[in-house]
Amino acid sequence: MPDLSRYKGIVFDMDGTLIDSMGSHSTAWQQTCQQYGYPYDGDYIHNLGGVPTREIVKLLNEKYGRNHDLDEVTETKRQAFLDLDENPTVIEETFSVMQRYQGILKMGVGTGSERGNAIRMLTETGLLDRVETVVTATDVTYGKPHGETFLTVAKNMGLKPEECVVFEDTEIGRQAAQNAGMDCIMVVYGKIVLPIARREKMGD
Repeated sequence: MPDLSRYKGIVFDMDGTLIDSMGSHSTAWQQTCQQYGYPYDGDYIHNLGGVPTREIVKLLNEKYGRNHDLDEVTETKRQAFLDLDENPTVIEETFSVMQRYQGILKMGVGTGSERGNAIRMLTETGLLDRVETVVTATDVTYGKPHGETFLTVAKNMGLKPEECVVFEDTEIGRQAAQNAGMDCIMVVYGKIVLPIARREKMGD
């Protein structure tokens, strides 16, 4: 387990970091791509983990020369995910970190999921009561890899960016942490990977 004693707060991504839900998202995307005629590229979709669904639809339109309505496709993907009706489970390694530092460090969630879905999943897994704040794609103007999501979490916890460390499972998420001026610990296939990716100091 990483030593986080140098920090005052932890910012957790949700899907693929705290909650094992990436498989369900992949299935929902596969169904949505089939419906709208996008070629399905699982690796491409996975690497966009943390990017708001609407932004992914925009990227798919650009990538494959489509002109589908962003809100319509976003809603189709959301409904496909909900229809899977799979019980979300916590990822044990990051949950252990949460348990270890509960009451010692402030904790928040910064996710690219929409608010309703995030609150539902965090509630079903019993994680919602363990965090001080949840910032979702619904709550920000700019999604990952922009740093706004994580900066808002830090602000809501009353902390400076450099006082926080982020747990993330995608390169997009790591970039968001870097853009927020925060250190980042990667979670790959449910396993914590060290060393810590240090933030770039402003002005370097």
